[in-house]
Amino acid sequence: MDRKIGFIGCGNMGKAILGGLINSGKVAASQIWVYTPSADKVTALHQQWGINAAESAEEVAVQADIIFAAVKPNIILQALSNINSSLNKDAVLVSVAAGVTLDQLATAVGHDRKIIRAMPNTPSLVNMGMTSVTSNALITEEDLQDVLEIFRSFGEAEVVSEAMIHPVVGVSGSSPAYVFMFIEAMADAAVLGGMPRAQAYRFAAQAVMGSAKMVLETGQHPGALKDMVCSPGGTTIEAVKALEEKGFRSAVIEAMQQCMEKSKALSKS
Repeated sequence: MDRKIGFIGCGNMGKAILGGLINSGKVAASQIWVYTPSADKVTALHQQWGINAAESAEEVAVQADIIFAAVKPNIILQALSNINSSLNKDAVLVSVAAGVTLDQLATAVGHDRKIIRAMPNTPSLVNMGMTSVTSNALITEEDLQDVLEIFRSFGEAEVVSEAMIHPVVGVSGSSPAYVFMFIEAMADAAVLGGMPRAQAYRFAAQAVMGSAKMVLETGQHPGALKDMVCSPGGTTIEAVKALEEKGFRSAVIEAMQQCMEKSKALSKS
C-alpha cells in the first residue's frame, strides 16, 4: 500500500491496528507516524516497530494520507479540531471512537473532509477482530478498500451503514463480554464435574472458537450445525432442552436489545 499512515493516540486498539498493519507487510514501518501525549510510549513504539515517533498530532496530520484517531471518545472532537488546519486536503480520517457520529466528526474537522467511522472489537488484540466500517460521501472506492485492507490485517471487516452501528455494537462490539461469560459458566460446570479449572477454561474456550469457525467456514445455518451434535436421546439434546427451558435464546436477545438501546442513548448525549 503506497500510503503514509498516521496514528493520533495509540492505546490497546491503536496498537492492534498498528501491529496488524506492520505484521501483514502492507505498509513499511518507515511510512507510519505515531503520536501520543506520552513521549515514553511513542519512544517505546519506535523501538519496538521502527515507526516514526512524531512530536505532535499536527506532525502526524501533515505527514499522513490515512490518519487513525485512536483517542477516547470524550476527547476526540477537541483533538481533531486541533489538527484541522494541518490535515492534507485528500487525507482520510479514520475514527475508532465509539459513539461519535460521522456528523460530529465532520463538525470537528470540516464537512469537506474524507471521514470513516470504524468499530473494531477487543479480539482485534489477538488478530481475530471484527470491524465495521462506515464512510461519508467523500470517501472514494480506493480509500474504502485501503482502509478495509488495513482492518482485515488483524481480522475481518465489513462495510455497514451508520444506521446499523447500534446492531454492530450489540453483535460485535459488546458481544465478547457475553461470550466470556458463557465460557466462564461452562468452565464452572466442568469444575463442578471435577475438572481442574485451568483445563476447564481451555476446553470451553477451544469449543467456542471451533464452533465459531465451523459457522464461518461451512456456511451452514447454526441451527443445522446444532442438530449435527444432537443425537436422538443423547446428552446434547438434554442440555439443549435445559437451555431452552431457562430462556437461553430470549435472554441473549433481550440483553442485545438493551445493549442497542443504550448505544442509541449514548450517541444522542
